[in-house]
Amino acid sequence: MQHHSKHIFWFLLLLLMGACEEPYMPREIVMPNRYLVVTGFINSGATTTIRLSRTQNLSDESAPDPETGANVWVEGEGGERFNLEETSPGSYVHSGYDMSSFGRCRLRIRTAGSDYASEFVTIKRTPPIDSVSWKTDEGGLNIYVNTHDPQNQTRYYRWEYDEAWEYLSVFYAELEFVDGAVRPRTPESEEIYRCYQFNTPSVIKLGNSIKLSEDRISEAQLLRIPAISNKLMSRYSILVKQYALTKEEFEYWDILKRNTESMGTLFDPLPAQLSGNIANLSDPTEIVIGYIGAYSVEEKRLFINKAALPGRWRRPSSSCLLDTIGVSEAPFYLEHGLYYPVAELVEVDKVTEYTISTRSCVDCRQYGTNVKPSYW
Repeated sequence: MQHHSKHIFWFLLLLLMGACEEPYMPREIVMPNRYLVVTGFINSGATTTIRLSRTQNLSDESAPDPETGANVWVEGEGGERFNLEETSPGSYVHSGYDMSSFGRCRLRIRTAGSDYASEFVTIKRTPPIDSVSWKTDEGGLNIYVNTHDPQNQTRYYRWEYDEAWEYLSVFYAELEFVDGAVRPRTPESEEIYRCYQFNTPSVIKLGNSIKLSEDRISEAQLLRIPAISNKLMSRYSILVKQYALTKEEFEYWDILKRNTESMGTLFDPLPAQLSGNIANLSDPTEIVIGYIGAYSVEEKRLFINKAALPGRWRRPSSSCLLDTIGVSEAPFYLEHGLYYPVAELVEVDKVTEYTISTRSCVDCRQYGTNVKPSYW
């Protein structure tokens, strides 16, 4: 009995200790901060897109609110100006303005309550990408970018990339179920075997040549794709975009990269103060997040076919299986679209059964679009 009483005592003590705990909510989490966030850059050679939004508390799981209804424009140091139009909530766009007369320029933003401006920046010319190359090793595919500036005036680089790849269904369907009947697929049947998937990662890729006598970047790694990735099952493409940065903008992106990628454990470095080049003209103490640069963009696309990759690399394993049904059972199994017919089973010149599988194993539209990109 005494032993039992000790268990009760410790159980009650634990309950009391738990009741005394209060969740720790730092001031930064609960404060209703609504700082302006400005993303994008002034594109001296094509379309300029600027996105405006507001920060939110760390505890808020909803998407950031776009800043709508603002007036946004680019102005040159000599008074030149062009306006951006809001094409979707928080997204402001202008296409094809000739900036050859601009020496330096800046971004201006007018919201319902404040006027903002970036610092004047020099318009930089981005050198062309020499090549986008790739190498394989035992575990996967590595993709690199190579570039140089013969004038030795760039030194600081940033890259973004868009991915696209063919996705093939596990099973190729020779049949389709239309108007309550199974029939052979025709050239006019909708494509369900070969689809396309896309990805635009938000990773930050930077490089510089400040320690080199020549302004050259050789094999700066952009990404690594595991050998078992679905991206490599048929044909893969990457579009690399290159930007020439100033030293100050490079430092901004480098801090942002470290703040977003180097946190997570007790021993990671503390986040650095992120200081951009945008300010509230009437209240310089207001925090504004973002850095606006001005430069041209260089692009280069690379294609990689499955046949060029190591033959030992195989498609990732799947749980897809084929089943069989009798001809008379087809309407019952197929009318709801959960199963798709795949092929006929013939005995003595007569179709006796169909092989079927689940929609996700036959219809590639479950994972992508069957509309082929124009560049494919």
